[in-house]
Amino acid sequence: MLTDDEAAALAHLDEAGIGRTLLELIEVPSLTGSAAESELQHLLAGRLERLGLDVDLWSMDLPELLAEPGFPGMEVEREEAWGLVGHTAGGDDGPTLILQGHVDVVPPGDLAAWGGDPFVPRVTGDVVHGRGACDMKAGLAAHLAALAAVRAAGVRLRGKVAVHFVVGEEDGGIGAFGTLRRGYGGDACVLTEPTSGTLITANAGALTFRITVPGKAAHASSRDAGVSAIDAYVPLHRALAELETARNSGPDPLMAEYPIPYALSVGTLRSGDWASSVPDLLVAEGRLGVRLGEEPAEARAELERRVAEVCAADPWLREHPATVTWPGGQFASGRLPEGHPLRDEVRDACADANGWAARPRERGAPYGSDLRLYTGAGIPTLQFGPGDVRVAHSAREHVSVLEVVAVARTLVLTVLRTVGTK
Repeated sequence: MLTDDEAAALAHLDEAGIGRTLLELIEVPSLTGSAAESELQHLLAGRLERLGLDVDLWSMDLPELLAEPGFPGMEVEREEAWGLVGHTAGGDDGPTLILQGHVDVVPPGDLAAWGGDPFVPRVTGDVVHGRGACDMKAGLAAHLAALAAVRAAGVRLRGKVAVHFVVGEEDGGIGAFGTLRRGYGGDACVLTEPTSGTLITANAGALTFRITVPGKAAHASSRDAGVSAIDAYVPLHRALAELETARNSGPDPLMAEYPIPYALSVGTLRSGDWASSVPDLLVAEGRLGVRLGEEPAEARAELERRVAEVCAADPWLREHPATVTWPGGQFASGRLPEGHPLRDEVRDACADANGWAARPRERGAPYGSDLRLYTGAGIPTLQFGPGDVRVAHSAREHVSVLEVVAVARTLVLTVLRTVGTK
């Protein structure tokens, strides 16, 4: 069922090179907001130039972006952010397909849990272990391999392929936000976030919240003279659990396989500064899941109303109410438009490229990603990439090189069929 151009491009896919590229990318400790994140952008710019792409590598104007309406939030301090876009030359007679991936990774956490340096990849059979292995340097390697295969085969494209390599996805999406604000767009977009062999056509959102609860300080020996902020917080914590249950009733069918599609979780609690004092302040920070199609403002308002209701019913909090603010990442939900052909194009490309009898199934994902920024800009977007998100952000992070190869083969056919050939 393959055309001559498709067969030629697949034959030029360098499977051994995919493994080498993946190891090289993991070795750059590109923590979000770090100098190494910028280093990797420059390294990738060189790779794109050697593939014959027209490359735009620029330093983003951080104060300008932070002041933009709709800025997606940021959870780390950063001194710089580099944007990187590459376009295939020519190809003015067809659509533009975006291949997108983020270069940043989260911190490794407890180093003792890794059994070695998390940025020195370990290989067991065809499996590569290391921070960023699946989230998402495997996806970056798949993009590069697909582009190289199309170029090596000498296929002439009707349209264009645009590569968007972005920073800061893990802490809000400043890279994608800045890239779109620079005017880059396309007719469709494939993100190679880890999807375990499925097509992710919708993402839930995620909003970072902070609840500040006042107390009244006193010596611990006369705690009746004070009010513990910890005790004052307890009814709020129960109310958050009840709110999570209510918000997860009757989820969208794309999210129905998840026990908690829209999780509401408190991640940090900070209170007290002396063991023998009644704490006069508690700060709770957490994550509020946003339902598919729900406006973030609506989700924020619902949590704020619930907090206000608890405060109104509590003698102390009625006079000293808790406050809610929204720092950090603010991920809206997003989804591929119903019936858009990109879903079936990638499904068919995967089956045809890899000889699979069954096409990948479709589902949603309970986490936020750059998908919502692209769909919000009117660019139909889905996720299909190597690896399992359940091991991302953990010391168990790994990816199968064979899975990276399968995704790269899928991307080759997706590019040729979406963009078209001459």
